[in-house]
Amino acid sequence: MRVPILPWRSPRKILFSCFVLDLVGALLGAACINHQLGFEALQPPSLVLAVGLLYGLFSWLLGGYTVLRWPWLRLRLVLQRLLLTALATGVCLILLGWLFNVSAEEVPLLNRGLLVAFLLFQSSYALGLRLVLRRFSRLGTYPSWQLLAAPEHQKEVLKEWQRNPFVRAPGLLAPTSVPIHDQMMGLSPGTVVATYQQVDSSLGHQLAQLKSRGITIATIEEIAQAQLERLPPSFLPGDWLSYGDLRWTNELSFQRKLKRVFDVVVSSFLLLIALPFTLILAGLIWLEDRGSVFYVQRRTGWLGKPFQLYKLRTMRQAAPGSPTPWTSLRDSRIAVVGYWLRRTRLDELPQLINVLIGDMSLIGPRPEQPKLEQQIPHYAKCYWMLPGLSGWAQVCGPSYPASLEEAELKLSYDLYYLSNWSIWLDLLIFMKTIKTVLKVRGV
Repeated sequence: MRVPILPWRSPRKILFSCFVLDLVGALLGAACINHQLGFEALQPPSLVLAVGLLYGLFSWLLGGYTVLRWPWLRLRLVLQRLLLTALATGVCLILLGWLFNVSAEEVPLLNRGLLVAFLLFQSSYALGLRLVLRRFSRLGTYPSWQLLAAPEHQKEVLKEWQRNPFVRAPGLLAPTSVPIHDQMMGLSPGTVVATYQQVDSSLGHQLAQLKSRGITIATIEEIAQAQLERLPPSFLPGDWLSYGDLRWTNELSFQRKLKRVFDVVVSSFLLLIALPFTLILAGLIWLEDRGSVFYVQRRTGWLGKPFQLYKLRTMRQAAPGSPTPWTSLRDSRIAVVGYWLRRTRLDELPQLINVLIGDMSLIGPRPEQPKLEQQIPHYAKCYWMLPGLSGWAQVCGPSYPASLEEAELKLSYDLYYLSNWSIWLDLLIFMKTIKTVLKVRGV
């Protein structure tokens, strides 16, 4: 059963709709300016659309679309992001005109007055559009689903929902309260009731009655996939997901073959481009403490097969035999150059070699330390696909897990990826990785 994303809207559909409407706004802005001036100054439409795409790109990078997922974000911050988007678009157009020696006579949009007027219109239009969409996304954000679970399980579920700022926590129902009419019979059609545990026959009969009234009955696993886009391991039974259930295990699958072709082509291209930068970064690492440039670590890969993972060293030379506990960007052992390498993920450039030879994929789960298999349920399932240079956990979860709790959170994203893998999800992760790297936030 496919459970609707609560509160009944897909955030990415709203974001994509906003992007398309931004392009419409660019055409409207050009038409208004042309009408005001009395001649066709901003032509041709293809050029205006190209500028609209550039505006959309900067809006994506600078959080101009992310504000739609934060209906409670302050207006001042929304304005700040939109003004930064307009400024970046204007500066980029001026630089492109200078770089290619294009004058304002040839492209009127490079005229400073016309450019300012166009960007002011676009910013005002974008602000109004986002306020409307934010208002739309707020409708129905009250708890539209109910959790049917014992009190000790309710706390565990609420904790997972509190980690995600974009979704609302559920209403709560305890199994002992089910027969009470003012709680169960008061539920309106369209509400989802999620069960945490397997229900007995008497409870199942009452849930069947609710279903006949138009109320959706789901499991907490289905709701977590729809709302959180992750699967907390504590929600899952011990027999959840077998290896044969994965789409990726079908060796004749077109999507699997396409994934490998994508890995080889893109990693080869990136290696050629990255080679001079890697040499420069290696020199900076060596100059800082005269230590080794590369860091080689034994990792567990597909189906438990060990391999040597290559990275640029980011931490100061450790004493022989010293332990390697959890690390974060604030760790004092991280070198100055290493800090920026981690922020930009450039320390992982040598792993393109791992991708090219087949030890890794560009996109996939990133198993950490083998000892976690004994501490976190379902952790070994990370090895059911090739480990990835980037992944759903890296673009959505903690960059570098600094505790067992963060490692469990990271695993919840990996389990979602395993269960929902497709080429489209890989492309989404690839785009989010580019955005993360360009924003120098680290993954």
